Amino acid sequence: MDRALPSERRPEGAVPAAAATAVELSPPAIGNRAALLAHGLRAPRELALRVAEAGLVACDPGLAVERLVALEGEELVVDGVRHRLEPGGRIVVLGSGKASLKIALALERILGDRLHGGTVVVRAGSAAALPRRVEVLEAAHPIPDERSVAGALWLLEQAGALGDKDIVIACFTGGSSALTSLPPAGVTTEEKRELHRILLGAGLPISEVNTVRKQVSGFKGGRLALAVAPARLINLTVSDVAGDALDAITDPSVPNDSTAADATAILRSHDLWGDVAASIRSHLGDPLLTVPDLSGMEIHSTLLVTGETACEAMAAEARAAGAEPVILSTALEEEAAAVGRILGQLAFESAGLGRPFPAPAVLIGCGGESTVRLGPEHDFGSGGPNQEAALAAAGRFEGADVSAVFLDTDGSDGGTDLAGAISDGATVARAGEAGLDLRHALAQHRAGDAVAALGDGIETGPTHTNVNDLFAIAIGGGGNDG
Repeated sequence: MDRALPSERRPEGAVPAAAATAVELSPPAIGNRAALLAHGLRAPRELALRVAEAGLVACDPGLAVERLVALEGEELVVDGVRHRLEPGGRIVVLGSGKASLKIALALERILGDRLHGGTVVVRAGSAAALPRRVEVLEAAHPIPDERSVAGALWLLEQAGALGDKDIVIACFTGGSSALTSLPPAGVTTEEKRELHRILLGAGLPISEVNTVRKQVSGFKGGRLALAVAPARLINLTVSDVAGDALDAITDPSVPNDSTAADATAILRSHDLWGDVAASIRSHLGDPLLTVPDLSGMEIHSTLLVTGETACEAMAAEARAAGAEPVILSTALEEEAAAVGRILGQLAFESAGLGRPFPAPAVLIGCGGESTVRLGPEHDFGSGGPNQEAALAAAGRFEGADVSAVFLDTDGSDGGTDLAGAISDGATVARAGEAGLDLRHALAQHRAGDAVAALGDGIETGPTHTNVNDLFAIAIGGGGNDG
C-alpha cells in the first residue's frame, strides 16, 4: 500500500522560500545593457551583448519543458516517450539546483491538478516566483550549510513514501551538490563543507569535482533514485558538464558510473588527499562502500538544454546581425585567464590580419567551465572566472575593433552578484586612465574590483538555469541592425 506523502514534518533546519506567488518567470536577460554600451567600443560591444543574450535566452529550461512535455489523456509524454498514468498514481516533482524552480513552474502549468506536489531546493534569495503545488526550500551555494542537509533529508523522506503507481519527475541541475548536501555516516557537516571549499578552490574540472562529491555523500551517486523505488523516475535536467554525462549532471537520480577509488585518485593526483578530513579518507577507503544498484528501476532521462542549444541560438543571432559565427567549443575547461588570453589573441589577429576569422565574425562557446585556482589568501566572491577571462582577453586585443562577453549562465560568476564581464579593445586604455593595474588584479584574483571600477560587470540576476560558461567575442560590429 502506498504511504501518504509527508506534509508538515520537514526536518529541522529546512527553510521554505519567501516570495510573491507567481506562475512564471521571464526569460533571462542582460539587465544593464544600456550602461555597458555607454562607454568603450559601441559597435562590437553591441554585437557581443546581442549574441550572448540570445544564448542566455536559449538556456531557459522552462521554455524547453513547454516544448518537450505534454499531458495527453492518461499519458505523460516526455520528449516523445509516453508514460502511462496509473489510476490512483501520483506525479511528484523532486529536485534541487539553479534550474529546478523554472522546471517546476513549467511542469505545474502543463500538469495542473494532475501534479500532486513535491519539493525543489534553490539558492537562498533566488526564488522570485513560487509554484502553487510544489514546495520551494532555500539553502546555501556554492558552499553547503545546515539547510542543505535538511533539504536533502526532506527529499529522501518524500521519495521513500512513494509506491509503484507513482511517477517522480526529478529536476536536479547545476548547484544541486551544494543545495542538497548530505554527509555520509562518519563525516560531519563541517567536514563535508570544507571538502566542497577545497575542491572549488583547487581549480579542478567540474566533472572531477562532482566525482569526489558524489562519493562522499548520503544523497548523491544514485542514492535519491534508490529511495524513489519502486516508483518510476523521469529526469529533466540541464547540462552543466562538458560532454553531458548524466551521472555528473543529475547524479542523485541516475546510476553512478564512478567509484570511491576514482575519487581517491582525483584527490591524490591534485595533491589534495592530505587536505581533506581523516573521516573522508576513511570513508573512501571503506571496502564495504558500494555503488547503489539501480538496475531494476525504470528511469528515463532528458536533457532539456545543453551547451549546443545555446551555441546554435548564438550562431543564428550572429548571422542575423550580419556576422559570421564560429562555434569554437561546448567543452572548454581550463584556467580562466589562459582561456581569455588565447581567445583574445585569436580575436586580435583576426581583426588586424583577417585570419583566422575575417571580420565581421563572432567567436562562440558555451557549456564548458573555466576555473580559478585560489590560494589560501584568496576568497570566494572577489571576482570570478568569467570576469578574469574578460580582463585577460582585453590584454591581448588592446587597440583592436573587438569586444568579448564572458558570463556564467546562472547569473552568478564565482559566487558574486555579477554574471560576468565585458571588455573591448579600449579596456586597457580606460583602465590606465583610471589608474587600474589589470595584471595585478588578475594575479591576485581580484578581477571583481577592476571590473566594478570600469563599469563592465554584466548583471542578469538569478537566471534560474545553468549551462556553465558562455562567451561571445565580436570581431567588428556586424552589418545588420536586426
